[in-house]
Amino acid sequence: MTVRIRGLCLVVGVIGLLLSGLALVNPPQARADGMATGGDLMVAQSLGDRELTVIVRRAQPVPGPLRVDIVTHTGSPAGTLTLTATPTDQGGATSTTTVRLGDRAGPYTGTLQVDHAGPWELAVADGQHTGRIPFLVAAQVVTPWERAAYGGFFASGALLLVSVGTALISKRGWATLIPVGALIAALTVGVTGAVLSSRAPQPRPAGSLLDPTSGNIGNPFPERDLPLTTNYSRPPVNLTVRTDGPAVTGHALGVLLSLTDSATGRPVDDLLVTDDALVHLMVVGPSGQFWHRHPVRTAPGVYQVQLDVTEPGDYAVAAELSRRGGGVQLVRSVLHVTGPALPAETGSGATTPEFDTTEMIAGQPGTLTVKFGGPADLQPWLGMLGHLIAVGPLPDNLPAGTAATAAPVWAHAHAMTPMPAVGAQTPDETVAAYGPDVPFTFTFPLPGRYLVWAQAERGYTVLTVPHTVQVAGEDPK
Repeated sequence: MTVRIRGLCLVVGVIGLLLSGLALVNPPQARADGMATGGDLMVAQSLGDRELTVIVRRAQPVPGPLRVDIVTHTGSPAGTLTLTATPTDQGGATSTTTVRLGDRAGPYTGTLQVDHAGPWELAVADGQHTGRIPFLVAAQVVTPWERAAYGGFFASGALLLVSVGTALISKRGWATLIPVGALIAALTVGVTGAVLSSRAPQPRPAGSLLDPTSGNIGNPFPERDLPLTTNYSRPPVNLTVRTDGPAVTGHALGVLLSLTDSATGRPVDDLLVTDDALVHLMVVGPSGQFWHRHPVRTAPGVYQVQLDVTEPGDYAVAAELSRRGGGVQLVRSVLHVTGPALPAETGSGATTPEFDTTEMIAGQPGTLTVKFGGPADLQPWLGMLGHLIAVGPLPDNLPAGTAATAAPVWAHAHAMTPMPAVGAQTPDETVAAYGPDVPFTFTFPLPGRYLVWAQAERGYTVLTVPHTVQVAGEDPK
């Protein structure tokens, strides 16, 4: 009888050892929105006459180094950028480095230091302009079921030694059953925790609903202490557009966007990065010129961008953004420019991509496919394979900018890149492996004439293709 119990102890011990090793080899990974929590942060920045993508790599461990990659686009001048990381909620060390940009478009790297988890601000300065990007240094968060998994397997490992030792030295078989029973209980807890770790919904990441602090960023359940009736939504923003000088043609026009809370009138400083930007600014000029820019944050609620305008008239302005605890909002305004008309910049003479459009009927989904031609070397831009902006319906007897200010529909659709493998990082602009055809599926809600612009990136150059789409009315039958 004693020999059988000892054999049972050894079998259970071996099983516990194997399960413990499996948990260490393949630990569960917390995920949110299809990617690992605390992943890289990509933010597009229109810094003066430079179009940049700032990639803040995940800092791990903390304290430790923080890698920042600056991706420049074609046409961005060479120069030196100063990067400064500053904690925004408590005392901590500020870190500064410089990144020297060359003539070639592509990635450049700088390394900063962070000394604690929590909210930080990254300042990107070129000597004339400074963009300030809020970002979070993630804490190492362990959920209760992960704690149960690791704790259960650790306890089973310790009880394995006790069980084997008891089985070898005890002369009474029943005494061996006590550590064996505890070992089985610990294994049950560990296995249950491991199963929940891989299958249970993960907690919402810090900073998505509540304003992040160093105190709550490591809490996997930031809302657990709040009443169930808490309303996380934020009021819509009010947008005011002005310029930093006379709004006339002939010079680079500095456009300032002021975002205020519609309830309190206070500056809005809780924007989230959506589609790799804090603010997507879309501007339509008097004769249909189009800008898709990403203003830099210069102060709480204040964003700045530079536009080269050559025509007087009305410029329709739309800003797409998202507040913490709320959804995506589109706010619109108009900017009036005076002065003489100047020669516009001519195109490069490159082949114009073709549009292949299915029949567009109001209220029914249709597909617009842009054929960029060439090899499959398109790069993700703003996290997407392509962007489609549609404005309309527009009358025929008004300048494009004036008509766009009153257009009932402003839409921003996407063509998605293939989903990455589980646990893999979303591809950034350094990956050139997509296209050359880019399809967009969209439902135009009203019949009429729409101006559309399709955008994709190739060779670190953002390609913008204008097109006009006529949308028919619904068949009355």
